[in-house]
Formats: sequence, structure tokens, C-alpha cells
Amino acid sequence: MSSANYERKPHVVCVPFPAQGHVTPMMRLSKLLHSRGFHVTFVNTDFNHRRLIRSHGHASVAGLPDFRFESIPDGLPPDQRDATQDVPALCDSTRRNCLGPFRLLLQRLVPPVTCVVSDGIMSFAIEAAREIGVPEVQFWTASACSFMGYLHYRELISRGIFPFKDEKFMSDGTLDIPIDWIPSMRNKRLKDLPSFLRTTDPNDIMFDFMGEEAQNCLNATAIIFNTFDAFEHKVLEAIAAKFPQIYTIGPLPLLGRHVTDTQVNSLNPSLWKEDSNCLQWLDQREPNSVVYVNYGSVTVMSEEHLREFAWGLANSKCSFLWVVRPDIVMGDSAILPEEFLEEIKGRGLLVSWCNQVKVLAH
Repeated sequence: MSSANYERKPHVVCVPFPAQGHVTPMMRLSKLLHSRGFHVTFVNTDFNHRRLIRSHGHASVAGLPDFRFESIPDGLPPDQRDATQDVPALCDSTRRNCLGPFRLLLQRLVPPVTCVVSDGIMSFAIEAAREIGVPEVQFWTASACSFMGYLHYRELISRGIFPFKDEKFMSDGTLDIPIDWIPSMRNKRLKDLPSFLRTTDPNDIMFDFMGEEAQNCLNATAIIFNTFDAFEHKVLEAIAAKFPQIYTIGPLPLLGRHVTDTQVNSLNPSLWKEDSNCLQWLDQREPNSVVYVNYGSVTVMSEEHLREFAWGLANSKCSFLWVVRPDIVMGDSAILPEEFLEEIKGRGLLVSWCNQVKVLAH
């Protein structure tokens, strides 16, 4: 690439929230922007940058001439675990500590930054982009309905609903109370709103963080949603009435099929090493015959609950592919009894992580 072309390309800096379910869609969006002529800088946290190297080697973050990787500290103490960090602590730390390092990164990048796209819950990037005079777009990776729910967390406080007075709310029917004051969301109950409201703690980090980050999105140049109009048209209309600069770009996995650059497509955002043997195992199964079980990158459980899930799958007599992360059991490694492994022999496959898109498309 000539230096003239290098300089002419618009330069977008993409900043995902540092959890797998946010890194993956941001990488898909970054590849699409690159395919449309953008120079891309993809910014992980130092912690996730090291995880990528452990999972895929140094080549995974070497990047390309016009698709670069950078990292900033998340503000948490150093940690070498190959696991998702404590989510409330991570949320609180990113909003308190990431603006300074990100500001310095934007100032030193070349070619000069022309726009920033950050995760919808990494709103410090709005201020950093404003300081250097470039547009900043928030990327909401979840549903538009969830965004609308978080936008109304403040209303839960003003109506005296949050925080709940005691733990009885979980079983006394309180969560079944109808809510009719959120535009476009008819026939909804408290239990239908994002679940961080379910606490008696007035200082709950996640309730405060998610509600305020959603509000902060309204300070951006625009918001893009990983959804499509026909799927959530009513709530999208309601959001647009409040904040017109919204764009729908989902579903990203389908749009990603238009990215044909093999080098760019080889960039893998998986924070765990993927087991590709499961695809060969699926090749040997009849169509629509396998149950796929994956708890995502954040969920943890007790050893007792893991065993309950295990025996439920075993007793189903179905063939299944089960993703069991090494950190799925709180404070311990996931170990299942020999009798379970014997029971599922020939019809169940356990892996620590996989390429979910390829599995679901199989």
C-alpha cells in the first residue's frame, strides 16, 4: 500500500468491552469497516491482549498494515488467569480508569484518528473522541429492547421500585407487576426488564453502571445496534423519537459473509483456544440430532449445579455438544465424575471452547 493511500484512508478506532460476547461482535464490525476502506485500530485491554497471545500466539495481535491491534490497561490488579474477570469490578474499573490511557493512545496513533466506535458500555470513549474533535459512535451489542430497558433504570428509582425492600420480591409476585410507562414495550412486567434491577442494594454496581452507560450513549454522535428493523421496529421507533441518530446493522454474522479478504478473516477474536475437532465430530452426526449447550463467557456456577446439568444431559439420551469452560465452576476447575463420562460415551462431546458461529452454521 502506498503512503498516499495510507494517509487517505479514514482511521477508525474500535473499542470493545473486555468480555468475549462484546469483543466478537466488535471484531465483526471492524472487519466490515475495513472492507469498506477504513484503516482500523482495534483496542483490547492489556489483560485480553495477553489472553489472545496465549490462545493463538503473537501472530494473533501482529495485525495487518491497515488493521492494527493496541491495548490499554483496565485499571484492575494484574491477573494471569485465562478467564473472564469479575464483571462488576471490571465495569466499575473501566469507567473510572480507561479514559486517561485511551486519550493518550488516540493522540499517538498514525494515521490521525478520524472516528471512534466504542462499545455501548465503554462511554469514556465519547469524551476522548470529543477532546480530539472526531465523531464517536456507540455500538450496542445487545438488543434494542435491552437498551430501552436500561434507559428507564432511573425511572425505577424515581417511582420507588428500586431498590427492593427485602428479598421477598423474588417470590411474592412483585416481579409480575405490569409496567406501562416504557414507550413501545407493551404487556411487560418488572421481570421482563434487564435483571440487574433484582437487588436490595441501593449501591449495586451493575444497576448503576448499565443504567448510566445507556444514558451516556445519548451523548454520542450516533448509536448503532446489532439488530434489524423488522425484528424490533417498535422499540427502534421509540428510541429514534428520543435520539434520531440510530442505525441498525444486524445480524452481523450474515453481513460478515461479504468480507472476502482472507487475511482479515483470519483475525480471530476468541479469548480461549478453540477446539476444532468438534466440527469433525458433528460431521458424523445426523442433521438436527445434536443438542448444543454453551453458557457463554461470563456465567459461573457451583460444582453441584454443573453436575445437575451434566446428569440432565446424560438422562436426556440425546447426542450433545457441551462447552465447559475451565473457569465455569466458581473458584475451582470443572471436573465431572467418571460414571457420567461413561454414560455419555459415543453420544456426548465436551470441549472447553469452540467457534460458535461455525457450530451453529453446521
